[in-house]
Amino acid sequence: MAPNRFAELRDRLGLAAVPEELLELAFTHSSYAREQGLGELATNQRLEYLGDAVLDLVLAAHLFDKYPELPEGDLTRLKAAVVRKSALAFVARQLDLGDYILLGRGEETTGGRRKASLLADVVEALVGAVFLAGGFDGAREFVLAQFGPMLVEVDGRESLCDHKSALQEILQARGMPPPQYRVARTDGPPHDRWFTIEAILRNDVIGTGEGGSKRAAEQQAAEEALESIDEWLVE
Repeated sequence: MAPNRFAELRDRLGLAAVPEELLELAFTHSSYAREQGLGELATNQRLEYLGDAVLDLVLAAHLFDKYPELPEGDLTRLKAAVVRKSALAFVARQLDLGDYILLGRGEETTGGRRKASLLADVVEALVGAVFLAGGFDGAREFVLAQFGPMLVEVDGRESLCDHKSALQEILQARGMPPPQYRVARTDGPPHDRWFTIEAILRNDVIGTGEGGSKRAAEQQAAEEALESIDEWLVE
C-alpha cells in the first residue's frame, strides 16, 4: 500500500500526532511481515498488546466516572461488553480500517480483511499507536470519540454495541437485503420473559441470540452473525 494512504487515514481520523511509520506498523499483520521477511517485531502485535491495556484503562476510567452508582461487578460487565472482539470489529468497520491492513497473500485470499478477530486486533494496535504518540489524553480522546456513538444504553445498566446496524450496513454495501429477526422461543412467566431470536437472511439462520427483551436478543443474534460472517457471507 502506498505510504500516502496512511497519510490520508491519519488526516481522516484526526491523528496528526501519529507518525506515518507508526501508523503503518499498527496495520502490519504478521502474515505480511513474514512474507516480506521483516521479522516478528515488524508487526502490529506489540502495539496490539499495548493498545489492549490502554483501551481497558480508558474505558474503565470513563465508566467509573459515568456511573458513580454502580458497583464493581456491573462496571466490569459494562466494560466487557465494549471491549469484546465483535465490538472492536464494529469500530473497525465503521472506520473502514480493513482497507488499510497490510496482509500476506494467503490471509488476503481467505478474507482476512473481513475477519472480526483481525479487525479487532487492528483497533487495539491503533489505540496503542495513538497512546505512544499522544499519551493517555490523546488515546482517551480517540477512544471515546470512536466508541461513544456506537454505544446504546439498555435498561440503564446494560451497554450494547449496535450490532444490528453494523450487520445491515455490511449487507447493504453488498447489495443484499437486510436480515429479518424471528422469535424462535419464549420462556418464563409474563412478567419475566426470556426470548430466543434468530437472525434470518434469505431463509437461512445466520445468528441466534437470547435476552430478557426482544431488543437485547436481536442484538445478540446480530452479533453472532457478525462473528461468523466468513462462514455464511459469499461475495
